[in-house]
Amino acid sequence: MSFDIAVSGAAAEAVDRIVPQLVSDLVASRIADQDPTLWGTDAEAEAGKRLGWTEAVVISEPLIDDIIALRDKLHASGVNHIVLGGMGGSSLAPEVITRTAGVELTILDSTDPGQILAALADRLDTTAVVISSKSGSTLETASQRKSYEEAFHGIGIDPAERIVVVTDPGSPLDESARAAGYRVFNADPNVGGRYSALTAFGLVPSGLAGVDIRALLAEASAVTGQLMVDQVDNPGLILGAAIAGTSPLKDKIGIVADGTYIIGFGDWVEQLIAESTGKSGMGILPVVLDLHSPELTENLDDVQIVRLVESARATKEVRDGEIEISGTLGAQMLVWEYAVAVAGRLLGIDPFNQPDVESAKIATRALLDSRPEPVAPAFTADGI
Repeated sequence: MSFDIAVSGAAAEAVDRIVPQLVSDLVASRIADQDPTLWGTDAEAEAGKRLGWTEAVVISEPLIDDIIALRDKLHASGVNHIVLGGMGGSSLAPEVITRTAGVELTILDSTDPGQILAALADRLDTTAVVISSKSGSTLETASQRKSYEEAFHGIGIDPAERIVVVTDPGSPLDESARAAGYRVFNADPNVGGRYSALTAFGLVPSGLAGVDIRALLAEASAVTGQLMVDQVDNPGLILGAAIAGTSPLKDKIGIVADGTYIIGFGDWVEQLIAESTGKSGMGILPVVLDLHSPELTENLDDVQIVRLVESARATKEVRDGEIEISGTLGAQMLVWEYAVAVAGRLLGIDPFNQPDVESAKIATRALLDSRPEPVAPAFTADGI
């Protein structure tokens, strides 16, 4: 089976109590049908344009041949190194996908000068860069693009031969990249960044780096049928109830890799949960743990341990109170997306908006726009 989950303790009680009601309310099939009313009237407008991830496998399959063809073209021109410039959801999924596949992908996810200079100094003449931004207006990503444009020009390479762009259709980045002659992959605009792992945002950089993205989508496809059906064994309903239905709510989740072959998966899940549920003064706080973390042995009342294992089905007895999960990477990504959407319904929040993220971006832009003019120093000494 492509995905398995085993629950115990308060999580098992939540599953037994809540999943039958979720089945009765047709939650699984309504998510698959992209019904925006599941999360209440206030969330309906946003949810109505953020449920494209439920059909990401079908939408993304036509991209595979184009990505592979571009990879072959780049290889033929001497490219053997892929850099990804992106923030948050644009970089976390490709990082997990490539690390798990054992494929090299250099991630630029900050404007730290040291990180950027190190990347620019690494095989620039055989490098291609993927610039990835859903909004097309991410400041950090724009600066990364500019850095590589200048660097390529500096060694006599046309940036249009080495820069690939992933963004929403019609975004500022889409328009400027096409005007510059760059290869552009448009993603489904009805998918939020943290739900975009199986869209162009996850597939283009991973595929260009050398991952078998056709197999990744096949893994997700294998579990799609289960997730769409209103049945008590639906893994998305079970996981959603287990993480958001405990009474009283365990509002912290400790995610620990314990035998799973997937590398760094907890970091991707952490963002998915935090950004989807942390709002309106409530939510679930995810924390990535290691096998030596004290939380694993302290049996804390407000912490739900999720253990990513090699085989949940083979486990003879789930550790008391824990959730154990196993499965392929593609399947786990899709199940977690469904589960977090279910969790949003149980918590009474909109899992697709991001008010604090947007407010932080607005505040940052305002701060940058209002910078005072530089003031001449009162004195200098030894160049300082």
